[in-house]
Amino acid sequence: MLAVVAATALFLNVTAQGKFTDTRDGNTYKTITVAGTIWMAENLKYTAEGSGAHYFDNNPNNLATYGVLYEWQTAMKVCPDGWHLPTGADYRKLLDNSENIDTKSKAESGPVSPEFQLAGMKNYEGVFTEMDESGYYWTSTEYDQNEAEFFSYMILNGKSVTDISRKADMPDIHGAEKSNKYSVRCVKNEK
Repeated sequence: MLAVVAATALFLNVTAQGKFTDTRDGNTYKTITVAGTIWMAENLKYTAEGSGAHYFDNNPNNLATYGVLYEWQTAMKVCPDGWHLPTGADYRKLLDNSENIDTKSKAESGPVSPEFQLAGMKNYEGVFTEMDESGYYWTSTEYDQNEAEFFSYMILNGKSVTDISRKADMPDIHGAEKSNKYSVRCVKNEK
């Protein structure tokens, strides 16, 4: 009985997927509604001239599966009209309402429930790392002129681990340098 109640509660918070087509380039993205918020369920693939987009390992063949990596300044303005870069609070709400739907037991290429693509990152030293191990996503929360908040999703020992960076952690790990290249998920603006 408890399992039925939990499944019903989860169903009420996570609804069926839809689709959105970005008119700028024709890319179509799966979307998912979580607790009333519509999220892109795939990493952004927008690569217009001068957009600051980076393919993992500078290989355009990675675009279809992993999307594009962006530095923070670009991430702040790359979502299509009617969409925006989520805040850390948006990611917390997503996690609070979807953490129980992760049923995969190991990392795989492509989406991982709740459909995070493990696209890795390009760090402040210019090194591509962690493809198929981790996904890093910019939030719109700025710490200071050099650092901003990010969300991470990784698979460790077959289990998913999520985290949202904290300003206090930054001096030691250089994890939130705005020059890092991370993935972008967009959230639909509320009407």
